[in-house]
Amino acid sequence: MPPVPRQEVLDAYWRLAAERQRILFRRLAGDAGPWTEDPILAEYKFCNAYRASDRVSQYLIREVIYGRADYTAEDDVLRIVLFRLFSKPATWELLVDTLGDVTVETFRSDGFGRVLDDAFSRGRKLYTGAFILCANRAFGHDRKHRNHLALLELMLRPGGLPQSLANAKSLRELYDLLASYPLIGPFMAYQLAIDLNYSELCSFSENEHAVAGPGAKRGITKCFVDTVGWDDDRLIRWMADRQAEEFERLNLDFESLYGRPLQAIDIQNLFCELDKYSRVAFPDLKSNRTRIKARFAPTAALPTPFYPPKWGLDPAPAVPPADAHQIALPI
Repeated sequence: MPPVPRQEVLDAYWRLAAERQRILFRRLAGDAGPWTEDPILAEYKFCNAYRASDRVSQYLIREVIYGRADYTAEDDVLRIVLFRLFSKPATWELLVDTLGDVTVETFRSDGFGRVLDDAFSRGRKLYTGAFILCANRAFGHDRKHRNHLALLELMLRPGGLPQSLANAKSLRELYDLLASYPLIGPFMAYQLAIDLNYSELCSFSENEHAVAGPGAKRGITKCFVDTVGWDDDRLIRWMADRQAEEFERLNLDFESLYGRPLQAIDIQNLFCELDKYSRVAFPDLKSNRTRIKARFAPTAALPTPFYPPKWGLDPAPAVPPADAHQIALPI
């Protein structure tokens, strides 16, 4: 027996995915705003339908992972994990501008720590607010960033994460490996596994395993009356498997990511966005979050997106048909 949905919320989930993707393509095409007739998407800030299209992930893929071709496997692991722990391009740029390119050869926990200590003492925000990170003194330091730098030292020891990653046989195995480290909770382990999988270090299907974060859990609760005992992983992968059927049912012309369907990581993210959207569209569905904090304020024109070359995607045909119809979401 499949999960039992709240039909209007499930329909909104798929319409949200299609319209958010349409907004991205209209912006990439250089169209003048507004890019949607949906008042909620027009007013508030939402992530893209595909996680790899979001600003921070694009920075990670373009600058951190594929910025140069001569990084070692150990360099790649260090760079990806260091970046994702903070998930803030400004913090990454602070370290690079102060200390030079980040490699195993240049990484020194104390030196990096002093740079971050100084920035923190001047009131600089080092971390994104997107993730709730473990903040205990696992390595004996008072400051969270110092403990995270010590974690990186642990990961880079002989026989550590780079070597274990090379032996991993699946995304789930990589996830379990990351989750075994101090300060890495389940959701961060999943995010790191996806990030490492963007690189040439491994090439697992993103549909092998999924972990719902707090926002996605709220979205799932709003979307389904009864999950019939399914765990989040199974439900998310079930949604990924039926996306074509759902778009057809709702007569939605979903513009995929240059032929790449939504993956489990994207389905997970969209549940989080559905939770936000529902705060306005379905206010009677209560949770511990009652409003959307961030309003949409576009800045510069979007650059042509860059995705892992191994995906074989071509961003050139990013312009949707001129007569593509607007997708109206319920309000």
